Amino acid sequence: MSTFEGIPAAAFRFYAELEENNNREWWLENKSRYDADVRAPLSALLADLEPEFGPAKIFRPNRDIRFSQDKSPYKTAQGAFASRLEGVGFYVQVNADGLLIGGGYHSHTPAQLARYRGAVDAPDSGGQLQEIVDSLSAAGFFIEGEQLKTVPRGFDPEHARGRLLKHRYLSAGMEVGQPSWVSTPAAQAEVASRWETLRPLVDWISLHAAP
Repeated sequence: MSTFEGIPAAAFRFYAELEENNNREWWLENKSRYDADVRAPLSALLADLEPEFGPAKIFRPNRDIRFSQDKSPYKTAQGAFASRLEGVGFYVQVNADGLLIGGGYHSHTPAQLARYRGAVDAPDSGGQLQEIVDSLSAAGFFIEGEQLKTVPRGFDPEHARGRLLKHRYLSAGMEVGQPSWVSTPAAQAEVASRWETLRPLVDWISLHAAP
């Protein structure tokens, strides 16, 4: 039986306050809020979605500050990734602005990147990806991912899918904010619906560029 009741407004307030108090003392004083209002609802949501979209990992709330000039110790968003293949899957995030839903891939080993570029270059598979990306854009998703400034060496600089070739990783996301359903059990179906819309992208990557 599902225990998911929605993402409470308190989760978004938690991150709004964290943005103003990003220090260890505040975190320790408010960790019980994080556990109850952020981590527990996300865990319940992901458990409900696991049979359809795969097991999920909730990311650590701590930032890696070893090589960063910004020494703020905590992330100002809580993300989670559901996946059946390493680096390829579906994403959900809670921050002060509300909910973000996405999918794609963020892993970019040299071999994976070579497979991805080869599939983008090929007329059939590349054309399929372009159609998927165009459809997601029309549905309100933003297309993102680390990109080169120019089409990679070895490909026509005027390639019809040059923009896709520039991507080192590729994902699509949608900031849904804080609609009325987000704090209710209906959030499960809303997230699932958007992940289902993203499935063609995830499936294409799984087929053509998986590890």
